[in-house]
Amino acid sequence: MSATIAPILLSLIVALSILLMLLRPRGIAEVYWIGSGVFLLLALRLIGMELVWHAFGKALDVCLFLIGMMLLCELAREHGVFDWLSSLAVRNADSSCLRLFTLVYLVGAAVTVFLSNDATAVVLTPAILTAVRKAKVRPLPYLFACAFIANAASFLLPISNPANLVVFHNAMPPLGRWLQAFGFPSLLSIVTTFFALRWIFRRELAETIPERINPRPLNANGKFVLASTAAMIAVLLVTSSLGKDLGLPTCLAALAVTAIISVKEHHNPAHLAREISWETLALVAGLFVMVDAVESIGAMRYSAQWLEHVQRAGLASGEFLSGFAVGLANNLVNNLPLGLIVGSTLHTTQASASITHAVLIGVDLGPNLSITGSLATILWLIALRKEKIDVSFWDFLKVGVIAMPAAMFASLAGSVLIHVMLG
Repeated sequence: MSATIAPILLSLIVALSILLMLLRPRGIAEVYWIGSGVFLLLALRLIGMELVWHAFGKALDVCLFLIGMMLLCELAREHGVFDWLSSLAVRNADSSCLRLFTLVYLVGAAVTVFLSNDATAVVLTPAILTAVRKAKVRPLPYLFACAFIANAASFLLPISNPANLVVFHNAMPPLGRWLQAFGFPSLLSIVTTFFALRWIFRRELAETIPERINPRPLNANGKFVLASTAAMIAVLLVTSSLGKDLGLPTCLAALAVTAIISVKEHHNPAHLAREISWETLALVAGLFVMVDAVESIGAMRYSAQWLEHVQRAGLASGEFLSGFAVGLANNLVNNLPLGLIVGSTLHTTQASASITHAVLIGVDLGPNLSITGSLATILWLIALRKEKIDVSFWDFLKVGVIAMPAAMFASLAGSVLIHVMLG
């Protein structure tokens, strides 16, 4: 194949694979479109196995992190931790829908921060839906609270979003520097998103709760899982403060908790392996291959040139331009492949701290614009469809077009303020 045609064909295959991943024709899962694209690249000899193995090696830490979080979330779901949290929120709402919304939002924030945004989207959302149905209130405000907090709170800690690991990869800042850079902007994101959603759903939240429900008790194993989760989070925070990779510690800690629970219950843990979304892990690995393939033909030079141009615009202009541009781009290609692209670009260009931080905020918060923005939002939508609740692209966009820009502006303004104060 000629040197002129090969780069063009490679780019077309990658672009088409990502487009089909987003559109999911005939309901075919995302991983099959990305996997087919990788296979086609190999079959046409546009990439070699050396590139594939190198990409898999780069994806390993993210995949180990996801395995650990999936295991822990499944244990928590199986032993009623999420049902207990959601029923507790309804019980303490005192018949006020606004108070219930606030409590659901706070629970979602805690789950996102400490167990990642996917846990909020996939595991907490069905538990919240069950609780609000029992309380006989209109469910959409509380379901949207789960979806939006899953992204709005996803950059408070490195463990709050797998995309954080993708963007920084092996250059993850230690916890202290992370909190210094993202703590205040993340809080602004959380608060701004809350008030935006509260205003959008003001009519539903003015109602009262017609039914009271009793909180679901947490059994001994549920309490053990909850305590183990807290211990695991402490280990990860220490690991993060030392600037170490998070994937292996997350996976090992989750395996240890799984082993202890299985021994206590005299159960074979094999069924938990079936609850791990191996398709998601394969999707992540495939996307790493595709981004490395694009990088191999020098296509990243265009994003690098754009980033260098943005850096010359000045502190405030550069942050707002890069943050909003990346935030909007998420909704065209999804934040996982985009996170890989910008992560590679940031590493290549040695971007300034202010631009790097703005890009991370854009990757994490931008998906609150539409349902195509992040894997967590797509998983949230799938979870709702299983419960016979239909949220269309336009339903989500009508909320996102208000909530996302407001939160993005507040977060980026907070980030600019921090960089000004630090000189």
